[in-house]
Amino acid sequence: MGGICHPSPPPGSEEEEKWLWSQIVLEARNDAEAEPALASYLYSTILSHSSLERSLAFHLGNKLCSSTLLSTLLYDIFLDVFSNDGRLRSATVADLRAARERDPACVSFSHCLLNYKGFLALQAHRVAHNLWNQSRKPLALALQSRISDVFAVDIHPAAQFGKGILLDHATGVVVGETAVIGNNVSILHHVTLGGTGKVSGDRHPKIGDGVLIGAAATILGKIKIGEGAKIGAGSVVLIDVPPRTTAVGNPARLIGGKQKPKENKDIPGESMDHTSFISEWSDYII
Repeated sequence: MGGICHPSPPPGSEEEEKWLWSQIVLEARNDAEAEPALASYLYSTILSHSSLERSLAFHLGNKLCSSTLLSTLLYDIFLDVFSNDGRLRSATVADLRAARERDPACVSFSHCLLNYKGFLALQAHRVAHNLWNQSRKPLALALQSRISDVFAVDIHPAAQFGKGILLDHATGVVVGETAVIGNNVSILHHVTLGGTGKVSGDRHPKIGDGVLIGAAATILGKIKIGEGAKIGAGSVVLIDVPPRTTAVGNPARLIGGKQKPKENKDIPGESMDHTSFISEWSDYII
């Protein structure tokens, strides 16, 4: 992986966050030398800060501020949450690594930190979720609105995300209030995890670990997408999908059939394999 000079510590270890921050600083210095036009920008967003949480709080504050919601106020809010929630910081590190490892267009950790709106929207949501759980719901909802305005990603602050999440491209992603997303899940643009009507209470999908959800897929209702499952692009899913299976189409059907669906051998959320099922799904040729 370009820009990485030393072996990384084990994922989830105490040393991982410090190691990752050192890589980001090194990448930013190299980029500032290679492109002087970005030197001031890189200094203000990365090189002037002493830690990942300070850099991220500053960057998000400037991204999400408005004429009436000041960047300095947002910086203080973000920094307070990041500094006091070790699990949130661990999730941020895992999300950065997920983007770097799964997206071939992600050239560096610093590139993801500064430019990947899916990553930024998710980190801002993690803060909004923290505030929601503290019963600071008006502030959490205000953040949701700003995240939607700025990044075109609409996630209710009560929605629960694991770590190692990739929101790839991210435009148009909608996640409802009672949705739960596991660890190491990858979600493409224009995905909806929604309800089915006006019924309140627990009404949104539950996504297992290692799931891959293709672009423009729609998953509705209180249903379970089993761990290691794959949802094809453009699919509409209204019933449970068993673990390690692939569901494709509108309405979605299991590859291999309902009685003996084909089992995914890899972890789709990590492999990002979107199309290996095609030969078994259809013999249609353009």
